[in-house]
Amino acid sequence: MLRVLAVDDEEPALGELLYLLRADPRVRTAEGAGDATAALRRIGRALDSGPDGEETVDVVFLDIHMPGLTGLDVARLLAGFARPPLVVFVTAHEGFALQAFDLKAVDYVLKPVRRERLAEAVRRVHELVHAGAAPAPAPAPEQVPVELGGVTRFVSVDDIAYVEAHGDYARLHTDQGSHLVRIPLSTLEERWADRGFVRIHRSHLVALGRVDELRLDGGATSVRVGATDLAVSRRHARHLRDLLMRRAGG
Repeated sequence: MLRVLAVDDEEPALGELLYLLRADPRVRTAEGAGDATAALRRIGRALDSGPDGEETVDVVFLDIHMPGLTGLDVARLLAGFARPPLVVFVTAHEGFALQAFDLKAVDYVLKPVRRERLAEAVRRVHELVHAGAAPAPAPAPEQVPVELGGVTRFVSVDDIAYVEAHGDYARLHTDQGSHLVRIPLSTLEERWADRGFVRIHRSHLVALGRVDELRLDGGATSVRVGATDLAVSRRHARHLRDLLMRRAGG
């Protein structure tokens, strides 16, 4: 069974989270902390007591927006510990999901917290802890958390054919459909450059391996990705052609 620490500076939210956690049969104990400092102090006692001590914390359910250190700051600090607990973020803000999974979070639960959604997060933690897994879950940077109807799904970057800009949002296009995420296209361009994604237009990022055709028509350049034709700006056309030719020759 799990020993849990929940961290939230809003007392009603913390009380509700603790109530739901204590009602889960997989949770042995659930303690609360009202800020990052108290949480780090509690986790420090757990580490001093050893992996089998009574003070052990298996997982921290962590709010993001808190006075002083944020939940992201706490997760970064925990990553430097020798035996860090697993981390689940519980927040009202969906825009930090990629940062959370870069920090090896097991899950990202949106407020208001639903019992069924929290139970799914507890299940994931329980499986990792009892499988003896390291605190580095599958959904790392290779997967994008997508919130749909209150349920977080994980879209593999390898399944994404191209990305379309929507202001501060981006729409991820896969063979199965599309998903809108609150991540700027420029951020995804930087994060996924080493995964074969290339900017072809101010509005589009494409996976090189999903480009089926490169077309030149009257000075205009476009690519076909599946059944979709995407314009390539003059600024990006030459670089794209070079990359595709290099890929074909390699």
